Amino acid sequence: MFRSRRSGLVRRLWRARVARRSGGDGEGEDESSGSGSEVGGGSTCQASDSAHSCGQGKPEDDPELKSVTFSVLKRLKERQLELLVQTVESRGGLESGCVHFPRPDVRIGRRTVAPHVLTCLLWRWTDLQHPHQLKTLMCCQSYGQQDGDCGPTVCCNPYHYTRLCGPESPPPPYSRFPLDRLRSLSPEESVSSSTETGASPSLYPPPPSTSDLSDLPGQSRKRLHWCSIAYWEHRTRVGRLFAVYDASVNIFHELPHGDGFCLGLLSSSESHSENVVRTRKKIGYGLTLSKEPDGVWAYNRSSHAIFVNSPTLDIPNSRTLIVRKIPPGFSIKIFDYGRSEMLQRTSNPDLLDGPYDPNSVRISFAKGWGPSYSRQFITSCPCWVEVLLNINR
Repeated sequence: MFRSRRSGLVRRLWRARVARRSGGDGEGEDESSGSGSEVGGGSTCQASDSAHSCGQGKPEDDPELKSVTFSVLKRLKERQLELLVQTVESRGGLESGCVHFPRPDVRIGRRTVAPHVLTCLLWRWTDLQHPHQLKTLMCCQSYGQQDGDCGPTVCCNPYHYTRLCGPESPPPPYSRFPLDRLRSLSPEESVSSSTETGASPSLYPPPPSTSDLSDLPGQSRKRLHWCSIAYWEHRTRVGRLFAVYDASVNIFHELPHGDGFCLGLLSSSESHSENVVRTRKKIGYGLTLSKEPDGVWAYNRSSHAIFVNSPTLDIPNSRTLIVRKIPPGFSIKIFDYGRSEMLQRTSNPDLLDGPYDPNSVRISFAKGWGPSYSRQFITSCPCWVEVLLNINR
């Protein structure tokens, strides 16, 4: 009975693997979530539709891949298999823990792949080629580990990883130093670091710490929120500002379980229009925002693309609006604190058209805007959010 149950879980996982994609699954230019390249003022993450990187043809046509997969899965404990089944079948909608597997690579034909790359190939992205295309999410126990800190096991939960949306711009010189090195610098050696920027040096004094607040007259020991989120439908703001205190927050329309900013509970006069209703249904699991040492990241958990405009993703001193298209399962750094400080020191105010907030990021669900799309302004998008970053000086 014990072996029968484990074998059943393994077969269940094999049936749940993803098929090779043959293109975007959207409905037209705005909703498409497949591959693409930068066009005009828009930019799309690259996601090739090549054959499975561990063999030719579709995954279901590769008997060697099936044999290796069964061999790997049967080495997991029954509880780990159950957790993996729950995660895969909910498509990451249910919060789940790490699934640890011995770190040595597995061999498929003439190639060797890391165990977590294999699980991501099976249940997330069939075009994944190497582990450098992946980013570990904050919910994973291995988040933030350097190569030298790796233990004997690696987390193989495919929904603890996201695909990187690149290419990224070259980092400023200070970000090439290890995080521990930045932390160990003496006050004389380093520029003051803001708690809002993590390890990114700041030219401004840091905000008071919690221990300092008790010494300030009239101050309470309240936590400071690092951003506020406003939800919009076309030109109408819906609901109140949502303040974010935790390091990460989910913004979603519906989730099996989870907390965060639920857009499905909000409504306005615009919410009854056909365009808004259709777009709201596409939000689904939405996205996750996370404040990390190198900046603020957005992870697209929905089944449709999201579109991002940020001051730190724009071309410096240019009137061209850059809107990045983020396919499902991909992540992008939507705000770089260090780059923001540099841009504010070197920006040309003559190039600004109207009011401009250097600490505001705009994200549209399923619909793009800007030079590459029929919608020129984000206020023409049915459903979008504005992330107002709270940068304390």
